[in-house]
Amino acid sequence: MERPDAGPARHRPDEPIAIIGMGCRFPGGVTGPEDLWRLVAEERDVLGGFPDNRGWNLEELFTPDGAPGTSTEARESGFLYDAGEFDPAFFGISPREALAMDPQHRLLLETGWEAMEQAGLDPGTLRGSRTGVFAGLVGHDYLLGPERMPDDLVPYFATGIGGSIATGRISYTFGFEGPAVTVDTACSSALVALHQAVHALRSGECDLALAGAATVMSTPGAFVGFSGQGLMAPDARSKSFAEAADGTMWSEGVGMLLVERLSDAERAGHRVLAVVRGTAVNQDGASNGLTAPNGTAQQRVIRAALDNAGLAPADVDAVEAHGTGTRLGDPIEAHAVMATYGRDRPDDRPLWLGSIKSNIGHAQGAAGVAGVIKTVMALRHGVLPRTLHVDRPSTRIDWSLGAVKLLTGSEVWPETDRPRRAGVSAFGASGTNAHVILEQAPPEPEFTEPRLPLPVTPLLLSAHTPEALRGQAARLAAHLREPASPATELTDLAWSLANHRAVLAHRAVVLAEGHDDALAGLDALAAGLETPGVITGAPTGDHAVFVFPGQGSQWIGMASELLRRSEVFRDTFADCERVFADLVGWSVTDAMAGTPGAPSLEQLDVVQPVLFSVMVALARTWQAAGVRPSAVVGHSQGEIAAAYIAGALSLEDAARVVALRSRLIVDVVGLGAMAGVSKSRAWVAERLGPWSRELSVGVINGPESVVVTGDVTALEEFLAVAEAEGAQVRRVRGAVAPGHAPQMERLREQLLSALEELEPHSGTVPLCSTVTGELLDTGRMSADYWYRNAREPVQFEAAVRHLLDRGHRVFLEMSPHPLLLSGVADIAESQDTKVAALGTLRRDDGGPERTARALAEAWVHGIDVDWTAAVFDGVGARRGSCRRTPSSASATGWSRSPGRWAPGSLAPGIRSRTCGSNSPTAAPC
Repeated sequence: MERPDAGPARHRPDEPIAIIGMGCRFPGGVTGPEDLWRLVAEERDVLGGFPDNRGWNLEELFTPDGAPGTSTEARESGFLYDAGEFDPAFFGISPREALAMDPQHRLLLETGWEAMEQAGLDPGTLRGSRTGVFAGLVGHDYLLGPERMPDDLVPYFATGIGGSIATGRISYTFGFEGPAVTVDTACSSALVALHQAVHALRSGECDLALAGAATVMSTPGAFVGFSGQGLMAPDARSKSFAEAADGTMWSEGVGMLLVERLSDAERAGHRVLAVVRGTAVNQDGASNGLTAPNGTAQQRVIRAALDNAGLAPADVDAVEAHGTGTRLGDPIEAHAVMATYGRDRPDDRPLWLGSIKSNIGHAQGAAGVAGVIKTVMALRHGVLPRTLHVDRPSTRIDWSLGAVKLLTGSEVWPETDRPRRAGVSAFGASGTNAHVILEQAPPEPEFTEPRLPLPVTPLLLSAHTPEALRGQAARLAAHLREPASPATELTDLAWSLANHRAVLAHRAVVLAEGHDDALAGLDALAAGLETPGVITGAPTGDHAVFVFPGQGSQWIGMASELLRRSEVFRDTFADCERVFADLVGWSVTDAMAGTPGAPSLEQLDVVQPVLFSVMVALARTWQAAGVRPSAVVGHSQGEIAAAYIAGALSLEDAARVVALRSRLIVDVVGLGAMAGVSKSRAWVAERLGPWSRELSVGVINGPESVVVTGDVTALEEFLAVAEAEGAQVRRVRGAVAPGHAPQMERLREQLLSALEELEPHSGTVPLCSTVTGELLDTGRMSADYWYRNAREPVQFEAAVRHLLDRGHRVFLEMSPHPLLLSGVADIAESQDTKVAALGTLRRDDGGPERTARALAEAWVHGIDVDWTAAVFDGVGARRGSCRRTPSSASATGWSRSPGRWAPGSLAPGIRSRTCGSNSPTAAPC
């Protein structure tokens, strides 16, 4: 995003505005746009009983003929029963401060996060951006006054209920630097907020904007205040534009839209859900009553929105009406729609009229954004849902005045030679009217890439607590249990999880070969069970040290699968094949695969070129997956591969060191032996005294891991003593040279001569030397250094400690089988340091599941992975379903003094919603 100091740019005053993300909560358990669409498509209303968790005295409230100002005839409404649930830690808010926060503020934070994630944006990446926040907020009755609160909440009183803080807190939490504006125009607040966001984007005041509104009734005052006035439907149902219309019914809700200029959305590749073509706001002025609707003003605001959109009335197909279901308001609104949209229309194209209030009631300040989200989903689905509870169109409305038809049944919204369009209206009791014109999104680019299923699909999940991670797994499993999808849709889901979600502290990857595997892994994760297909962890560090071992990790066919499946590995290995061809006279590929007639990996001068080729190809594969080494460290001959990856040696020079040195070392094979001893260097050195001329410490791998090297007979005598004193020993078998021992001195002159033309460079990646045990200027890695690398002890423990002291916490071993991971872990444990020591391949396990697992292990421990490059490139993956699902909850509640409608003690203390990754409601994709 453009930085805030760039200043406003010039933009078209009529530029279309893209809606790229939506988040919402509405009655009936609606936790996202897809839930809202399902509700209206299934033609359900979701009004229910009054909540019993807000401290309201329901007995007094429902007293027939109660004293004025104490009771209501309403018995049902549209409530957000879990509106008190919140996870303050997710947003960096203390529990006490959260207790004093109006639930409306909390819900705006949550749905704002969701809107950004539905747009495929990590909210953390927008810090410092010119993102605006515009929200409507009508009710301010959460806390009645500091004298009614516990003392420890008083400091948070002003910020807890202040209307301006509702948007200011969002900007503060996410680090936005665009305008933050809270508006209260009563029931038109949400559309007024959207109008302001559109204006700010078009004028260049911001580059992105959140716009919406929230209404949560902390007291029953809205019901009490309107009781007895004939404005509320006795059966609690809004019968919009119906003959039976007899009043509205208050409800609750919150919705947030993420909007940006259409040109910016298309340039950035953001998915456009719908387009805002025009908006307008006006005032009733001196009409026939302070809160009575004004038909003339409604006509004016509609015409102004059409002018702003550059459209004619016949260009619009439908209107999502305010439609409260009152006998006064509905006829005025219907006649205004007929006078504007209903004239000069083709007979076969009437304007369709409906209202979501028939499903969820009147969500007051959030009513307009409910209408917008419903309309956006209708534009995308090509269906205009039925308006409920209509016995017949109202006879108080003269339907002959214009070509307008009430949606008494659902209607297919066909594709024509132009985009679908609809208006959305909201009229406030304040007299402020708003109208928005929405348009179908431009066609999405066609995908031409072939659709290929993945051999192993990684499903990435993250959350800020382990409990939320398990809850997210359960919700994702429920999502996958909906009507079965082909394997390619599982790929789309995985790609979306990898690319369109914020990454939080507690992480898991489910590796699946299909839907059944995915469900089994998710179920196990949800239940807290360990299973091979699920990798879990939390960040240990955000950069990785690449570790290159010496020989011993080899096995026949160790990288054959990667040669077939990974282009990067194959190309790197081919480069190694080319440079070794003239040096060794045989094929490293054939030797690696064990091809008949190829030289054996049992030969020292064969295994070292092959292992070098495998290790550097693995390193390049990690780098292609976006994992850049923060440092490299190499063990014995592995240091040659480390030097190449660090940039110290060209591939040609590195191959010369490997080939020529290993050929020379063959001459000392059999002149000595090596054995590992599970004791400290000091313990070993103390007992080597009798054999000090024949034996030496050749390798120090860790606090209790030393390799002794030298004369064969002397070594056996020493090992007998060591075993007798309780040491575990491991003799190195096969063609063994007494590496890092005096026997290597006979090779000095030959090695220096063979490598005298070596041209080392100061590398681009820090290299920690296992010759010196510290960071090294790699420009010094001349022939003499490589002799010392063969002769002197391998100071692996010292090198690892040096890296740990400099903050490195993740170590990735580049090998066909891990050799050094336990040593890294032991070294870190000895100094009480937490590290992640991770491998790549394992013996007889070098296929796609193994490489996916290695990437997953790195990711869950905090390493950024480019999953598109590593896994999804070339398989035709695309943005998957983004259905949102409810969050899990642990301990939630209300944190307000109940007020005079509910005398007595405080309502239950705050219960904390456990937020998942990706959004406080842990959306699956």
